[in-house]
Amino acid sequence: MENDSEWITGQIKLSINGIPLEMQMTVPAKPVKPQRMLPIFQKMSNSFVEMGISAVEDSGQTISCKKGCTACCYQPIPLAEIEAYNIVELIENLPDPRRAEIKKRFDEACRRFHEIGWFEKLDRCAYLSKKEREKVVLEYFYENIACPFLEDEACSIYQARPLACREYLVTSPAENCSNPSPETVQMIEFQIKSAATLRQIGDSKNLNAIVNFLPLILALKWTEIHPDEFPEKTGERWMADFFQRLTNSQIPKEQNY
Repeated sequence: MENDSEWITGQIKLSINGIPLEMQMTVPAKPVKPQRMLPIFQKMSNSFVEMGISAVEDSGQTISCKKGCTACCYQPIPLAEIEAYNIVELIENLPDPRRAEIKKRFDEACRRFHEIGWFEKLDRCAYLSKKEREKVVLEYFYENIACPFLEDEACSIYQARPLACREYLVTSPAENCSNPSPETVQMIEFQIKSAATLRQIGDSKNLNAIVNFLPLILALKWTEIHPDEFPEKTGERWMADFFQRLTNSQIPKEQNY
């Protein structure tokens, strides 16, 4: 393990769901907010997704998703709390008038889903049957309101997009996504689920404990109500927390990865 006082580099060797995993990671040596770790978690997610795609292709299937296929951008994109604060920072760093336009899209989307009572239905999802939960998701989709970052049929924050977006890939025909259902859209079931794991990191208990995610369109309003109170930890400790949840096993403090 190498340490230059600002960063520390180490080798990760794990087995997740029987899948051997080895990668080199460089993380902050000093305590930081979890948002500082997000680019590292995004890089890890990309690696996990690539592993999943390789497994799918080895089985003879093909990924249908490609640039210009935007049906997933009309879904209620689930964010981890960490990602919500990152999204807000990203927007605030945009130049005007683009910043104002993006904020307007967020406001208009929130207004519409408040009008139809969709957020209240989302809060009740944990108590609904699987069929009823699917209906709530489809209700959002059929409102035909795009992600505020969708521009010219492409993601305008592609490199910084949420982990859930990275994991949303299908093998069914692309045209099926225009009228989705569990029977017509076959999503890849990733063995290593980084988006779900990230939602457990730095959990402030401000979210619905059962639903445990924040729709992307609520990021601005939610962070206004809930200021960032995340603790600071070393990069090693954040990584240990992440892999502990990912593997459902205890990671010793003296040997984080």
